[in-house]
Amino acid sequence: MENIYRYFVQPQIDMHTQTIMGYELLIKKWTPEGWRLPESFVDIDVGIVSKLLVASTRILGLKVQYCSVNVNREQLLDTQMTDAIIQSQMQLFPTKLVVELTEDKGPKEYPDSRLIPQLRRFMEHGMQISLDDVDTGVNNFDHVKNLLPLASELKFALQNFRSNIEDPNLREKLMKWKHLADRFGQRLVLEGIEDNQDDLMSDSLGINFRQGYYYGKPELLPLPGDATLLSA
Repeated sequence: MENIYRYFVQPQIDMHTQTIMGYELLIKKWTPEGWRLPESFVDIDVGIVSKLLVASTRILGLKVQYCSVNVNREQLLDTQMTDAIIQSQMQLFPTKLVVELTEDKGPKEYPDSRLIPQLRRFMEHGMQISLDDVDTGVNNFDHVKNLLPLASELKFALQNFRSNIEDPNLREKLMKWKHLADRFGQRLVLEGIEDNQDDLMSDSLGINFRQGYYYGKPELLPLPGDATLLSA
């Protein structure tokens, strides 16, 4: 059986306007047990992801202000993937595609001198850059400091610090990234918000852009013909 992947979409909320400002596209794999997260995002064939991205963004155009897609460093430097991202932005216009550079550590390490030209190419095509899961994996400050001036958005994932949610150092980390976002005129999106406690903490820190199960779970974005394909 061939591997079947689809994007699920999760809303991103602007609490200032009380509206959905965008959707993040989250890839999942079809298994006998249902839709599950892939064991490794790095190992998914780039050709499959690029075709899926183009097909999915064709459906989402004109629905929201932003559509976000996760891209690891391997994909960022793959011509097939980057061409698909650019095509997706053309389909989405005037909605902006936000390219979220993930913290996934791939088999190779790439210097900023290779990453920055590709990020600039996306920007030249009207896209925005997001640094995903800051303070996690390879997206710690030392690794992304040269990329900060290019980013329109920073994302901080509460789920990566869930065991220390009451830790005052967590608030310090959040405020550090909020100050950086304010300095560079960026959105700081707090993701992984699961309950009222997380929501209240966001209020206390003045973080308006949020994402998590508390506001909406990822929902399947079906493609034409999926009803027949997935029932076979």
